[in-house]
Amino acid sequence: MAAVTDNPMPETLPQSSAPRDVEKGSGAAPTSGSTTGEGGGEAAVASVVRRWRREDMLDKATLILRAAAWFFSVISFLVMAANKHGDWKEFDKYEEYRYIVAIGVLSFLYSMAQVIRHVHRLSGGTDPVPARFGGIVDFAGDQVTAYLLMSALSAAIPITNRMREGVDNVFTDSSAASISMAFFAFIALALSSLISGFKLCKQPYI
Repeated sequence: MAAVTDNPMPETLPQSSAPRDVEKGSGAAPTSGSTTGEGGGEAAVASVVRRWRREDMLDKATLILRAAAWFFSVISFLVMAANKHGDWKEFDKYEEYRYIVAIGVLSFLYSMAQVIRHVHRLSGGTDPVPARFGGIVDFAGDQVTAYLLMSALSAAIPITNRMREGVDNVFTDSSAASISMAFFAFIALALSSLISGFKLCKQPYI
């Protein structure tokens, strides 16, 4: 009788324990996989959000710099254009001063067009320049305008310094003020060109 009753026990234990092991194994794998998927998705969303915030910050910084360039440019050419005090104290008698007025007007028109364009785009409108060429237009425009401003400054500063060595009056003071405003406009566009160059390097072409 003892031999008959001891045999069923080894047979029932493996049968009852095997399904439990399978159930435990099958239940653990999906939990680990779902956690990994959720973590990867959150990281991707966070990366996209950071990129959007960086692009928005760069767009606003560019807008502020071009608005500053517009402001300084309009003051520069208006001060120089009003610098007419008779006799030799007439700005249009000097080629260097006529040049700085012309470049000031060009910088004013370029900066104003860019400000209007960016305000329209940031307010939800469509960019008049295609996205594929927008970065090139921004970078080239900032670079060329900043170079022309520096060229005008390089021409106007020497003649102004020579005049102020002989006499210092309202004409030379107005000329120096106009040159200073043109210099600030150059700084604003030079910084804007750095941002435009960075955005151009990050711009996808495919």
